[in-house]
Amino acid sequence: MNAVFDPLHLQAAILDVMAAGRIPPALLQQRQRLRLARLLDAARAQSAFYRKRLPRRADSLRHVPPVTRGELMAHFDTWVTDPALRLDELRAFTADASRLADPWQGRYVVWESSGTSGQPGLFVQDAAAMAVYDALEAVRHRVPPRAASGLAGGWFGSFMPLEWLGATDRAALVTATGGHFASVVTFERLRRINPWLAQGARSFSIMQPLPALVDELNAFQPTVLATYPTAAALLAEAAAQGALHIRPRHIITGGETLGAAARARITQAFGAPVRSSYGASECLTLAWECAHGHLHLNADWVLLEPVDERGHAVPPGRPSHSVWLTNLANLVQPLIRYDLDDRITLHAQPCACGSPLPVIDVHGRCDDVLRLAAPPPEGGTVSLLPLALTTVLEEAGLFDFQLFQQGPRTLLLRLPLTGAAATAAAARGRAALQAFAAAQGAPGVRVHVETGCDLPRGASGKACRILLE
Repeated sequence: MNAVFDPLHLQAAILDVMAAGRIPPALLQQRQRLRLARLLDAARAQSAFYRKRLPRRADSLRHVPPVTRGELMAHFDTWVTDPALRLDELRAFTADASRLADPWQGRYVVWESSGTSGQPGLFVQDAAAMAVYDALEAVRHRVPPRAASGLAGGWFGSFMPLEWLGATDRAALVTATGGHFASVVTFERLRRINPWLAQGARSFSIMQPLPALVDELNAFQPTVLATYPTAAALLAEAAAQGALHIRPRHIITGGETLGAAARARITQAFGAPVRSSYGASECLTLAWECAHGHLHLNADWVLLEPVDERGHAVPPGRPSHSVWLTNLANLVQPLIRYDLDDRITLHAQPCACGSPLPVIDVHGRCDDVLRLAAPPPEGGTVSLLPLALTTVLEEAGLFDFQLFQQGPRTLLLRLPLTGAAATAAAARGRAALQAFAAAQGAPGVRVHVETGCDLPRGASGKACRILLE
């Protein structure tokens, strides 16, 4: 794995990130312009896809049209700047669970997205890009021992850089472990880079029944816990009921919206500070939360353009309809004005923490935890996490759907498909949900399927996929 870990790159990136945290905004913008020019030059010279789209000799984004995930994935082989990268080979690679976190061709880190917007993506980064991500995590997201001044991770990215773990810390990542997702890939990569920490860091699957997950965490006794807000809230409930006996010193959340009520509930249950962060498969670390509770955009390596429904710029202080991402770190797979399909608010005022990096609010996913009635004699309820349900359906080949709970033992799955494809997808989805519910302790759940549905989407462009009706 050292082929995608370069200590010299990392050392230089750490020094650069540290310096950027203290420079005036004008110098920060200068770094942006230089890195953007480098990215545009590399894309024009080495990406056939972008060679046709980028204006000649332009060093700004003014006349660059936005792109979508579907468009880029459809042109993957001409989009990437290394012709040795081929989509069919990478798809086969990520389909093999035994190769999780292995370097592709000895020099690339590869992960797949969960397909939240209906089109799964596949993302490749080299040692230079990973050094930037590692530096951003280690410098800005670190958690000093027994303190609570920062956070690691991303909404769809790396939750936990092991660089800031103490010698006696035990780090638990609770996530969907069934695929080559960014959180699991980067977590395992860092364990391999730091073998002396490997015994003190473990990932745990949210796909298993809650009692089994509780037992595993009780046995491991993590001092740092990283997971999704809905999972953290569910574990907090288990702790409040006396089933979960862990005392983490810090809790890290990402991947979903962390509301104020959930934050307070989790903090109270564990007696530990909770921080969230913002990242994506397309750019591992986008923003970090300071001690004042504000998300700071990593503007030295990331450009985010809030836009309205017509693609016009949205001024600071107003929520956007979507946001266009330009990743200044990844030259292998250029992302230039990529429609991230998130909804953000960019603030003009600086944060009282003193950072020159701009403050943003992110209005992301907020799916519900479904609670099904367990049959006698056990009775009670079984909680199904949104991410676990999403993963189950994606593994069944469904990426665009909405799932509703209609009663204590009834689910409604809505699909946009029609015809024979809808019939097959309905059968797969029904079987997958019933098998998963049974494995969690709720056998015999009824799953109704509606096809040919127009799935409503929120202001961010994403469907809220797991809902209580």
